[in-house]
Amino acid sequence: MVELPVWLVVVAGLLAVLGLLDRFLMPTMRWVLRRRLNRAIDKLNNKLTLKIPPFKLAKRTKLIDSLLFDAAVMKAIDEEAARTGEPHEVVLARAKRYAREIVPSFSAYTYFGFAMRLARKVSTFLYRVRLGAIDEEALAKIDDDASVVFVINHRSNMDYVLVTYMVSASSALSYAVGEWARVWLLQSFIRAMGGYFVRRDSSSNKLYRQVLARYVQMATEAGVVQAVFPEGGLSRSGALLPPKLGLLSYMVSNFDLKARRDIVFVPVGINYDRVLEDRVLLRSAARLASRKPGEPKKKPRFAFNPSVFLKFIARNLWLRLRGRWYRYGYAAVSFGRPYSLRQHMRNRGVEFRALSNERRFEEIERLGMHLMGEIGAVVPALPVSLVARALLAAGQTGMSGIELKGAVMAMIHFLQTRGSHVHMPRKDLEYSVTVGVRQLILRHLVREDDGIYKICDKEIELLTFYANSIAHLFPLSEADEAGTVAGSNDAGVVVGVERARRQQSEGDDGFVSKKKSGAMSSYSPAGDPPAAVPASTAIAPEPRSEPLSESASTPAPASSPAK
Repeated sequence: MVELPVWLVVVAGLLAVLGLLDRFLMPTMRWVLRRRLNRAIDKLNNKLTLKIPPFKLAKRTKLIDSLLFDAAVMKAIDEEAARTGEPHEVVLARAKRYAREIVPSFSAYTYFGFAMRLARKVSTFLYRVRLGAIDEEALAKIDDDASVVFVINHRSNMDYVLVTYMVSASSALSYAVGEWARVWLLQSFIRAMGGYFVRRDSSSNKLYRQVLARYVQMATEAGVVQAVFPEGGLSRSGALLPPKLGLLSYMVSNFDLKARRDIVFVPVGINYDRVLEDRVLLRSAARLASRKPGEPKKKPRFAFNPSVFLKFIARNLWLRLRGRWYRYGYAAVSFGRPYSLRQHMRNRGVEFRALSNERRFEEIERLGMHLMGEIGAVVPALPVSLVARALLAAGQTGMSGIELKGAVMAMIHFLQTRGSHVHMPRKDLEYSVTVGVRQLILRHLVREDDGIYKICDKEIELLTFYANSIAHLFPLSEADEAGTVAGSNDAGVVVGVERARRQQSEGDDGFVSKKKSGAMSSYSPAGDPPAAVPASTAIAPEPRSEPLSESASTPAPASSPAK
């Protein structure tokens, strides 16, 4: 007789039970849970304007395998192996590492159960969030089968949070995120939200670019709703930047005019009374400007610093406990008219797939410049940007309160006649100026001397940063045409975007919807911004109190920003 220790019998029994569970019970449980999840997703899709496609819900391992064994990726792997002389297995392993780095793992529960609520709380905690101009009729005419891409100006890293909050009732967005967010826990959270990471300096890595390109193309072809920042990074001057064509090129290069699914771009304009990273961006611009002659230009890297983030949170909580904390003014988001890629190509008489590389780049660049023009046209004008522009025009002499109100009123009247959106709190000009001036005085950017408002000498660059956010909405001066915008290290950018808009006035670009007739089908961009909701009808009543501790009404996210 063989005697066994009791502990060994117990362990063997537990392993046997676990084996039975894994063999018989767990598959059933997984099937039940998966069925419940699918039902929940179906109910969620019935509420969303833009549905979540099966591609986005597929298992991450399956997406990685589909990407890795795609014909174009396999060809790139063979070419890389032939070029470098490395074994095919080594190059394949590297490509798999790239695929794992890029492909997200979307979780509907994480996005709608946690991230959406977090985005709302953070946005409304920091800002008075307002919906600017929106053409709901045009957005409602987007084809249900279209692949929608929100193209957004990049003012702050807060853009991700704010836009997620504003469109959360309509769709789940998939963002392209830079390497700055690849830190422990944060990267897992971003992947669960459907975001994918993009290496900024990878132009020389052909294999990586091919893997990235094929993922973006596969997601676009599958109808995944995406949000991209054509500028490619944060503006260090506050002005609009010319578009970077990488992701845009991936999306449109292989587009088939006969395909069932169109690609529709929705321009989104964002503006803030205060950008959280404004001084960091200006310091970065100063470092670039101070580099020695002949020294290579290096792109700034904005790494996530947990200690700085925690200090920021602690300081603001301390101010709130003392009753001395104010929100950072207004944050406004406007949605422009959708723009069909299919109609654009038909109007241009081109098909990107059939063009030479040089010709294709020119056409994609034209498309990118047009989209930046459409984005710029819907950027809202906020109190701080208007007051900053008026005080900079006055120079060191400053302005009295009456003069400042007159200058701001003139700018508002001009913008409204052009169809641009102006957020005027309470529909009250005097209060709007008061809000803008107060924000600038609290930050020590402006001082008041005997009723005269003057710019603090050391803060001209920061004030210019905010004035530049709406500079493209005004006529170009001779100095602007020469590319010598004061205080801007991106001189000539606004000029380039405005010139692109003027070139589009020939009427060679347009909009297409399900129906070829009607007001929407007759739209074509012109030199002026497209018609937006008049400021008089787009302004929501404002609360009478400014401190966060008092009640404040914040409108709900746009219920139909994409349809």
